[in-house]
Amino acid sequence: MPWPTAARPHVPLCYKVVVRREFSAGGVVVRNLRGRPALAAIRPAGKPEGTWALPKGLIGPGERAEVTALREVREETGVEATPVEKLGDVRYVYTWDGERVFKVVSFFLFRYRAGRLGDIPPEHGHEVAETRWLPLEEAPELLAYKGEREMAAKALERLSR
Repeated sequence: MPWPTAARPHVPLCYKVVVRREFSAGGVVVRNLRGRPALAAIRPAGKPEGTWALPKGLIGPGERAEVTALREVREETGVEATPVEKLGDVRYVYTWDGERVFKVVSFFLFRYRAGRLGDIPPEHGHEVAETRWLPLEEAPELLAYKGEREMAAKALERLSR
């Protein structure tokens, strides 16, 4: 039996969920090791062994995505790189402290220029547990996150042309 008009509970017809948005950028840094292409990977602090990821971080106010990606590569791996091209964007939603966050990460392909993998500035050492050069052809299977595996596959495809 329907509610009488006066006793009907107020039910909004629609509502808008507020979702925080974050924008980050990261890099696929490639170099040749023993004649094979390899990419610079990190194991983020607090993640179990074998959890490989690409260096990335939040885009600073007024900072361009490519500049952020270069900075994050330097801070999280210790190497310097030269930009090649944008590979694409990865979009996902995660929950932080009970709040849903929509995140877009722009990834760029870089060529290794200089530096030693793992020479991380002390002020960023707490962010990274380990660094490693992963064979580029195996990276689409070795990286922990789907979107990052896709970016490694794009880099492999781009460098195979």
